[in-house]
Amino acid sequence: MMTEDIKKALEVLKSGGIILYPTDTIWGIGCDATNETAVQRIYQIKKRADTKSMLVLMENPALLDRYIDEVPEIAWDLIDVATTPLTVIYPGAKNLAKNLVADDGSIGIRFTKEAFTSQLLQRFRRPIVSTSANISGEKSPAVFAEISEEIKKQVDYIVEYRQDDNAPAQPSSIIKLGAGGRIEIIRK
Repeated sequence: MMTEDIKKALEVLKSGGIILYPTDTIWGIGCDATNETAVQRIYQIKKRADTKSMLVLMENPALLDRYIDEVPEIAWDLIDVATTPLTVIYPGAKNLAKNLVADDGSIGIRFTKEAFTSQLLQRFRRPIVSTSANISGEKSPAVFAEISEEIKKQVDYIVEYRQDDNAPAQPSSIIKLGAGGRIEIIRK
């Protein structure tokens, strides 16, 4: 089932569509992180101001240099020691949809080891947007059953894998890296 889901999700992502999918944390709404039109659709689905940036998922830290001007040294240590999902906000984003990058030029990136997203990212070969599957301001869904019909109706493909997984999920921790090795904890 996962193989078929990945195939369908890839078709949708490659055509600029939006998927609803399980991640290493909570269920997410995603698209090609380099496609400005697709990113704009996610802002509309979530009824979210496009000044509130969204994070991207990647599966291989070796690709970080493609999307960040200069990766701070501390980032490699954080990636190595993280035992739970960790989103790191990096300065100097590049090669991503402009409307995905924060006003200060930063972007949040999380490396996933979860089976579905890892395989999807390996095959897609580009970062994928990952934002909670809810209308902005509403509670993030911990399990698939908590995702509103309003969200489900607006995406192009809903992944079947893990829909029946009722283990409550938690959002990732978030750390922001600044100039001169400055570290700011945004969410524990």
